[in-house]
Amino acid sequence: LKITWYGHATLGLETSHYQLLIDPFFSGNPTASTTADKVKADFILVTHGHGDHLGDTVAIAKRTGATVISNYEIATWLSKQGIQTHGQHIGGGFKHPFGYLKLTMALHGSAMPDGSYGGNPAGFLLTTNDGLKVYLAGDTGLFGDMQLIGEEGIDLAVIPIGDNFTMGPADALRAVKLLHPKAVIPIHFSTFGLIDQNATLWAKQVETETGVKVSVLKPGASLDIA
Repeated sequence: LKITWYGHATLGLETSHYQLLIDPFFSGNPTASTTADKVKADFILVTHGHGDHLGDTVAIAKRTGATVISNYEIATWLSKQGIQTHGQHIGGGFKHPFGYLKLTMALHGSAMPDGSYGGNPAGFLLTTNDGLKVYLAGDTGLFGDMQLIGEEGIDLAVIPIGDNFTMGPADALRAVKLLHPKAVIPIHFSTFGLIDQNATLWAKQVETETGVKVSVLKPGASLDIA
Protein backbone atom coordinates (compact mmCIF):
# COMPACT_ATOMS: atom_id res chain seq x y z
CA LEU A 1 0.00 0.00 0.00
CA LYS A 2 1.37 3.39 -1.01
CA ILE A 3 -0.29 6.60 0.14
CA THR A 4 0.56 10.08 -1.17
CA TRP A 5 -0.51 13.38 0.36
CA TYR A 6 -1.07 16.02 -2.31
CA GLY A 7 -1.90 18.79 0.18
CA HIS A 8 -4.96 19.75 2.26
CA ALA A 9 -7.15 16.60 2.41
CA THR A 10 -6.24 15.27 -1.03
CA LEU A 11 -4.69 11.82 -1.07
CA GLY A 12 -3.57 9.24 -3.58
CA LEU A 13 -3.66 5.59 -2.62
CA GLU A 14 -2.17 2.75 -4.62
CA THR A 15 -3.22 -0.78 -3.73
CA SER A 16 -3.68 -4.01 -5.70
CA HIS A 17 -2.50 -2.12 -8.82
CA TYR A 18 -5.44 0.31 -8.51
CA GLN A 19 -5.04 4.07 -8.23
CA LEU A 20 -7.42 5.74 -5.79
CA LEU A 21 -7.87 9.47 -5.30
CA ILE A 22 -9.48 10.82 -2.15
CA ASP A 23 -11.08 14.29 -2.10
CA PRO A 24 -9.20 15.57 -5.19
CA PHE A 25 -8.90 19.30 -4.51
CA PHE A 26 -6.19 20.65 -6.84
CA SER A 27 -7.58 23.76 -8.55
CA GLY A 28 -7.49 26.62 -6.05
CA ASN A 29 -5.49 24.61 -3.52
CA PRO A 30 -2.42 26.68 -2.60
CA THR A 31 -0.62 23.64 -1.18
CA ALA A 32 -1.32 21.24 -4.08
CA SER A 33 1.82 19.45 -5.25
CA THR A 34 0.46 18.74 -8.72
CA THR A 35 -2.49 19.57 -10.98
CA ALA A 36 -5.75 17.84 -11.76
CA ASP A 37 -4.78 17.05 -15.33
CA LYS A 38 -1.72 15.03 -14.26
CA VAL A 39 -3.11 12.61 -11.69
CA LYS A 40 -4.23 9.06 -12.44
CA ALA A 41 -7.35 7.48 -11.00
CA ASP A 42 -9.27 4.23 -11.28
CA PHE A 43 -11.54 5.22 -8.39
CA ILE A 44 -12.24 8.53 -6.67
CA LEU A 45 -13.48 8.62 -3.08
CA VAL A 46 -15.34 11.73 -1.94
CA THR A 47 -16.06 12.23 1.77
CA HIS A 48 -18.52 15.11 1.38
CA GLY A 49 -19.68 17.82 -0.99
CA HIS A 50 -17.71 20.88 0.09
CA GLY A 51 -15.64 22.47 -2.64
CA ASP A 52 -12.29 21.73 -1.00
CA HIS A 53 -13.13 18.01 -1.10
CA LEU A 54 -15.34 17.45 -4.13
CA GLY A 55 -12.80 19.67 -5.86
CA ASP A 56 -11.85 18.50 -9.34
CA THR A 57 -13.78 15.25 -9.14
CA VAL A 58 -15.90 15.86 -12.23
CA ALA A 59 -12.99 16.84 -14.50
CA ILE A 60 -10.77 13.99 -13.32
CA ALA A 61 -13.53 11.37 -13.57
CA LYS A 62 -14.42 12.47 -17.11
CA ARG A 63 -10.77 12.41 -18.18
CA THR A 64 -9.85 9.08 -16.60
CA GLY A 65 -13.18 7.23 -16.62
CA ALA A 66 -12.80 6.65 -12.87
CA THR A 67 -15.72 5.47 -10.77
CA VAL A 68 -16.60 7.87 -7.97
CA ILE A 69 -17.55 6.37 -4.61
CA SER A 70 -19.39 8.56 -2.13
CA ASN A 71 -22.66 8.79 -0.26
CA TYR A 72 -25.80 8.17 -2.28
CA GLU A 73 -26.72 11.85 -2.63
CA ILE A 74 -23.33 12.87 -4.00
CA ALA A 75 -23.24 9.82 -6.26
CA THR A 76 -26.67 10.75 -7.66
CA TRP A 77 -25.58 14.37 -8.22
CA LEU A 78 -22.48 13.23 -10.08
CA SER A 79 -24.25 10.58 -12.15
CA LYS A 80 -26.48 13.31 -13.60
CA GLN A 81 -23.30 14.81 -15.03
CA GLY A 82 -22.39 11.61 -16.81
CA ILE A 83 -20.00 10.31 -14.13
CA GLN A 84 -19.84 6.62 -13.30
CA THR A 85 -20.59 6.31 -9.58
CA HIS A 86 -21.16 3.90 -6.73
CA GLY A 87 -23.29 5.22 -3.89
CA GLN A 88 -23.04 3.92 -0.33
CA HIS A 89 -24.12 5.11 3.08
CA ILE A 90 -22.74 5.25 6.59
CA GLY A 91 -22.26 1.80 8.08
CA GLY A 92 -22.59 0.16 4.67
CA GLY A 93 -19.69 -1.63 3.05
CA PHE A 94 -19.02 -3.03 -0.41
CA LYS A 95 -16.32 -5.25 -1.90
CA HIS A 96 -14.72 -3.18 -4.65
CA PRO A 97 -11.87 -4.49 -6.84
CA PHE A 98 -9.32 -2.70 -4.62
CA GLY A 99 -10.76 -3.93 -1.31
CA TYR A 100 -13.69 -3.73 1.07
CA LEU A 101 -14.80 -0.16 1.69
CA LYS A 102 -17.14 0.91 4.48
CA LEU A 103 -18.44 4.42 5.09
CA THR A 104 -18.07 5.70 8.65
CA MET A 105 -19.71 8.62 10.37
CA ALA A 106 -18.11 12.06 10.39
CA LEU A 107 -19.21 15.09 12.39
CA HIS A 108 -19.27 17.82 9.76
CA GLY A 109 -21.54 19.26 7.04
CA SER A 110 -22.06 18.57 3.36
CA ALA A 111 -23.45 20.66 0.51
CA MET A 112 -22.84 20.58 -3.22
CA PRO A 113 -21.33 23.50 -5.18
CA ASP A 114 -24.78 24.48 -6.44
CA GLY A 115 -26.18 24.52 -2.91
CA SER A 116 -28.08 21.25 -3.23
CA TYR A 117 -28.14 18.68 -0.45
CA GLY A 118 -24.90 16.74 -0.15
CA GLY A 119 -26.06 13.98 2.18
CA ASN A 120 -24.24 13.01 5.34
CA PRO A 121 -20.49 13.59 5.47
CA ALA A 122 -18.48 10.42 5.90
CA GLY A 123 -15.12 8.84 6.46
CA PHE A 124 -13.84 5.65 4.84
CA LEU A 125 -12.62 2.42 6.41
CA LEU A 126 -10.74 0.46 3.78
CA THR A 127 -9.66 -3.15 4.13
CA THR A 128 -7.28 -3.82 1.26
CA ASN A 129 -7.07 -7.11 -0.57
CA ASP A 130 -3.87 -7.73 1.41
CA GLY A 131 -5.70 -7.28 4.71
CA LEU A 132 -4.42 -3.84 5.65
CA LYS A 133 -6.91 -1.50 7.32
CA VAL A 134 -6.81 2.21 6.56
CA TYR A 135 -9.10 4.72 8.26
CA LEU A 136 -9.62 7.94 6.30
CA ALA A 137 -11.51 10.09 8.78
CA GLY A 138 -12.51 12.88 6.38
CA ASP A 139 -13.52 16.22 7.85
CA THR A 140 -14.73 15.47 11.35
CA GLY A 141 -14.79 16.46 14.96
CA LEU A 142 -13.94 14.00 17.69
CA PHE A 143 -16.54 11.35 18.44
CA GLY A 144 -16.54 8.47 20.91
CA ASP A 145 -17.34 5.79 18.34
CA MET A 146 -13.82 6.16 17.01
CA GLN A 147 -13.11 3.55 19.67
CA LEU A 148 -15.34 1.11 17.77
CA ILE A 149 -13.49 1.88 14.55
CA GLY A 150 -10.23 1.27 16.37
CA GLU A 151 -11.41 -2.18 17.42
CA GLU A 152 -11.12 -3.16 13.76
CA GLY A 153 -7.33 -3.02 14.12
CA ILE A 154 -6.17 0.04 12.18
CA ASP A 155 -2.84 -0.05 10.36
CA LEU A 156 -3.02 3.59 9.28
CA ALA A 157 -5.27 6.46 10.37
CA VAL A 158 -5.44 9.66 8.32
CA ILE A 159 -7.00 12.40 10.44
CA PRO A 160 -7.53 16.17 10.26
CA ILE A 161 -5.83 18.44 12.81
CA GLY A 162 -6.58 21.92 11.46
CA ASP A 163 -9.31 23.06 13.90
CA ASN A 164 -12.08 25.62 13.19
CA PHE A 165 -13.70 23.25 10.66
CA THR A 166 -12.42 19.93 12.02
CA MET A 167 -10.64 18.46 15.01
CA GLY A 168 -7.69 20.44 16.28
CA PRO A 169 -4.48 19.04 17.74
CA ALA A 170 -5.88 18.31 21.20
CA ASP A 171 -8.93 16.42 19.96
CA ALA A 172 -6.88 14.71 17.25
CA LEU A 173 -4.58 13.38 19.97
CA ARG A 174 -7.64 12.02 21.78
CA ALA A 175 -8.76 10.45 18.50
CA VAL A 176 -5.44 8.59 18.21
CA LYS A 177 -5.92 7.28 21.74
CA LEU A 178 -9.37 5.96 20.77
CA LEU A 179 -8.27 4.48 17.45
CA HIS A 180 -4.99 2.83 18.54
CA PRO A 181 -3.62 2.79 14.97
CA LYS A 182 -0.15 1.55 14.12
CA ALA A 183 0.60 4.74 12.19
CA VAL A 184 -0.95 8.19 11.63
CA ILE A 185 -0.81 10.86 8.93
CA PRO A 186 -2.21 14.33 9.77
CA ILE A 187 -4.06 16.25 7.05
CA HIS A 188 -6.32 19.29 6.61
CA PHE A 189 -3.94 21.79 8.20
CA SER A 190 -2.04 24.94 7.13
CA THR A 191 -3.69 25.15 3.71
CA PHE A 192 -5.09 28.53 4.72
CA GLY A 193 -4.32 30.81 7.65
CA LEU A 194 -7.51 29.81 9.44
CA ILE A 195 -6.26 26.25 9.88
CA ASP A 196 -2.55 26.83 10.55
CA GLN A 197 -1.09 24.20 12.88
CA ASN A 198 2.35 22.97 13.89
CA ALA A 199 2.03 19.38 12.73
CA THR A 200 5.59 18.48 13.74
CA LEU A 201 4.95 19.55 17.32
CA TRP A 202 1.69 17.61 17.32
CA ALA A 203 3.44 14.52 16.00
CA LYS A 204 5.99 14.62 18.82
CA GLN A 205 3.22 14.89 21.41
CA VAL A 206 1.31 11.98 19.89
CA GLU A 207 4.39 9.77 19.76
CA THR A 208 5.33 10.68 23.34
CA GLU A 209 1.87 9.99 24.78
CA THR A 210 0.83 7.01 22.65
CA GLY A 211 3.90 5.48 21.04
CA VAL A 212 2.13 5.64 17.67
CA LYS A 213 4.33 6.58 14.73
CA VAL A 214 3.26 9.84 13.06
CA SER A 215 4.41 10.71 9.56
CA VAL A 216 4.11 14.42 8.76
CA LEU A 217 4.31 14.44 4.99
CA LYS A 218 5.11 17.33 2.73
CA PRO A 219 2.71 17.80 -0.19
CA GLY A 220 3.69 15.30 -2.87
CA ALA A 221 5.43 12.93 -0.44
CA SER A 222 4.46 9.29 -0.06
CA LEU A 223 4.47 6.61 2.61
CA ASP A 224 4.57 2.86 2.13
CA ILE A 225 2.54 0.72 4.53
CA ALA A 226 3.41 -2.97 4.79
